Amino acid sequence: MKRITLTLLALILALSCMLCIVGCEMNENETTAETVAEGETIAAEGLWENATYRANTTLGKGAKSVSFTVEAEGKMIAITLMTDKDNLGEAMFEHDLINDASFFNVLNGIEASWEKDQAYWAFYEGDTMMPYGVSDQKVNGGESFRFVYTK
Repeated sequence: MKRITLTLLALILALSCMLCIVGCEMNENETTAETVAEGETIAAEGLWENATYRANTTLGKGAKSVSFTVEAEGKMIAITLMTDKDNLGEAMFEHDLINDASFFNVLNGIEASWEKDQAYWAFYEGDTMMPYGVSDQKVNGGESFRFVYTK
């Protein structure tokens, strides 16, 4: 009886620890980025030093619209693409926003290097991390996504 009780307590403790870790990880990925106000620009410092765009921007003249935010160091800009491309990776690459249409590590001039410091661009629709990359995301028009610099 004592052994069963100890086993149950150990199981409960292990489960509690796992829930705590998952909860902390979820809070770490939640955005606390401030959106740049219309007409304002993010200072060219830190990760944003080499950014192509540091203010909200609309690019292209295509028939379909897709928008996304670029979030890094607590700052966020919105980019809207007008495109005729069929997938998001091609649309972003068309406007030199990423360095590769399939697998990229540079977005808007901001590099996320796993090799250097385990950084990457997390791809979200709302608060849900996408289970695939930009080359698999179809563009029908009206979609909205988030890219979060994550370490």
